[in-house]
Amino acid sequence: MQFSNLKNKKVLVLGLSVTGFAAAKFLCRAGAKCYLSDSNKLADENKDKAKILEEYGVQLEFDGHTEEFIKESDFCILSPSIPPNSDILKELDRLKIPYFSDIELAYKIKPERTKIIAITGTNGKTTTTILITHILNRKFNACQAGNVGVSPLDYLFPLTDSSLEADSKSKINALHTKEPDFLVIEASSYQLHYTKDFAPDMAVFCNLTPDHINWHGNIENYFYDKAKMFKNMGENTHAILNFDDEHTRGLSSKAKKHFFRLNSLGNKLDAYIKNGKIYYGDEFIINIDDVPIVGAHNLQNVMCGAIVGKIAGLPNDEIKSGIVSFKAPKHRCEFVIKKDGISYYNDSKATNPEASNVAITAFDGKNVVLIAGGRDKNTSLDEFCRLVKERINKVVLIGEAAERFSEALNNVNYKNIEFADSLEDAILKAENAVSGKKPEVVLFSPACASFDMFKNYEARGDAFIDYVSRA
Repeated sequence: MQFSNLKNKKVLVLGLSVTGFAAAKFLCRAGAKCYLSDSNKLADENKDKAKILEEYGVQLEFDGHTEEFIKESDFCILSPSIPPNSDILKELDRLKIPYFSDIELAYKIKPERTKIIAITGTNGKTTTTILITHILNRKFNACQAGNVGVSPLDYLFPLTDSSLEADSKSKINALHTKEPDFLVIEASSYQLHYTKDFAPDMAVFCNLTPDHINWHGNIENYFYDKAKMFKNMGENTHAILNFDDEHTRGLSSKAKKHFFRLNSLGNKLDAYIKNGKIYYGDEFIINIDDVPIVGAHNLQNVMCGAIVGKIAGLPNDEIKSGIVSFKAPKHRCEFVIKKDGISYYNDSKATNPEASNVAITAFDGKNVVLIAGGRDKNTSLDEFCRLVKERINKVVLIGEAAERFSEALNNVNYKNIEFADSLEDAILKAENAVSGKKPEVVLFSPACASFDMFKNYEARGDAFIDYVSRA
């Protein structure tokens, strides 16, 4: 199929999500006949989006998928959360209708001059995506997209219909009126699963730990989907890989490999740390004391940003300036406030123990109280418990997972545990002195999903910020 001309093509879009909404708008602006089908009933919070799409000319249906919408479609764009074994995908396979994610379509129709940088990994990919965009915007027009909440399709076809002012309510910023130099895409394992030809100009693999296993089936499938974006890359592209992670270190690709590592054994294509400084090859980039985001994991994110900046041709002083002026994204080891000698950090995005492990290691030598718990993902707590015993002065547990976490900590002979009935109660208990010493840091890093007490991790993090910011 020729994707340079979508006029009068019949395209099916599955799901009124961020992806579906953006894809349907883009396809209509490109002249396609767009049919959006959602298996769920139209929720109240989506009625405004549905109205906008109707004004664009999108045909809509909810509460099921009908033959009229599906048949004779040239291809389908689907919301990435749709599981691979779903009935609708079996039907598309039967009818031989190709389907893929919005990042695949963006790759196929982007202007030639627009370069794609894709970032994946279990933890750290959002921070890395936003940081890379921030650094590149020192000189270029870089737009962050993908799993950060904005589809790359929103940047590839400027809005021309002034009557559709409701688009101003979306997350698209002013950059969408210009042709991007770089699309910086946070690529989830779900999005990558539904790609075939996707081949970014630069690809970053932050790390790999078990996550989304119910969706993928096992960690081997999870890694395979993450690694798909390197499969089609050619010799003039760049793979940026975590040397400290055994999965990413050995990843196969024709792309030029650039490693980032926490030790000093770097070569000319590596970013590394030596004597408290970050280098790229033999070039000094920044003192780690000048990095504004905490923890070894964020030093890795910064090294990714430095490598991308170097490949893009930014001078070292511009890369350093971009790093120094960066602020951590919300809910990701985010500094909130220092009050009465206690620094409060919101890490609500840590929805699994592996993510919390990263945050726990970020405060070397500090008296830290950890607030954890929520809806349990039933993944291993072995490393979590080991790190808590080594580094955390007290743990306050909340939510459905509290008992299992307590039992696991007791099994490693960690006893300084309190239970709380609510997040607000947990904060009050976290502020209490431990062995006569007031904590220096209260870290909210739940290691669990939020759904037992909150709508999502954002709402949970916002509640933490609200509680600790009160006078």
